[in-house]
Amino acid sequence: MGQPVTVIEKPSSTPGVVRFETNRVLTGTEHARYLPSEPVEGRRPADELARRLFEVGGIDSITMMANVITVNLSKGATSQGMKEVIESLYTYYTPGVRVPTPADFGYVES
Repeated sequence: MGQPVTVIEKPSSTPGVVRFETNRVLTGTEHARYLPSEPVEGRRPADELARRLFEVGGIDSITMMANVITVNLSKGATSQGMKEVIESLYTYYTPGVRVPTPADFGYVES
């Protein structure tokens, strides 16, 4: 369950740079830049996505603006697996994750 994100991966004319365009705005009109040497501490969707992409590895930096994610790959790295990470950003209930019941939210039938 959740909202799948549609992602189109587009190569850049600059070697080692890949762009992803989504059907969801991640930053509003703000510009966000992330580096692997700096902890990502925010709680916005863009922040969570940056953390997940850095877990994939092979990234020198990530820039996000509205619905475009630009990834500067480390030398020799590929974008393999990144599209799937972006697509699953809003998918909450994956195999093995228990779906909450009304009781989990304090609902008691009377």
